[in-house]
Amino acid sequence: MTDKPFAESCEENKQPILAVLERLFTGVRRVLEVGSGTGQHAVYFAGAMPHLYWQTSDREENHPGIRAWLADASLPNIGLPISLDVTETWPARTYDGVFSANTAHIMSWPEVQHFFQGVGQVLEPGGRFVLYGPCNFGGNYTSDSNRNFDHWLKERDPLSGIRNFEDLNRLAGEQGLRFLEDIEMPVNNRTLVWHR
Repeated sequence: MTDKPFAESCEENKQPILAVLERLFTGVRRVLEVGSGTGQHAVYFAGAMPHLYWQTSDREENHPGIRAWLADASLPNIGLPISLDVTETWPARTYDGVFSANTAHIMSWPEVQHFFQGVGQVLEPGGRFVLYGPCNFGGNYTSDSNRNFDHWLKERDPLSGIRNFEDLNRLAGEQGLRFLEDIEMPVNNRTLVWHR
């Protein structure tokens, strides 16, 4: 029995996400993961991509779980979690890659705006911002399951919900980021990629 936190969704989506990241982060050296959650993704991705340094981050309450995963993995290319609330002060250092999974839809819209502003602060010229999760296009759901998921999100927290690609792309553009790619993923998710 382990005392590490475990998210079934991380276990299910880690391989498809890795297949995308291995291509997108070929030349990337330092990645900031925004919202490392349990720490499962960080350990899996850093272990599979030893050429880069993976910096975990999240709110303080999630740090013990992330540390537990990192301690078990004992990887040389992964950093202990730094405290990061998207609405507060972001790291002073910069990164040539930023990755985040399943975060934008659990934030309020003002938090999403802060999130993109923060990415704009830390992403180096030539860097890539990779955002994974469900997304609407033109205000339309991509599936019935995403519609149901969005209703569930809003019942839990009326300020959350699946975001529109066009709104996210506008925020990215305001930070000098250019849209590169929309990659269809399993279970009606997307990987959105921007470049500075």
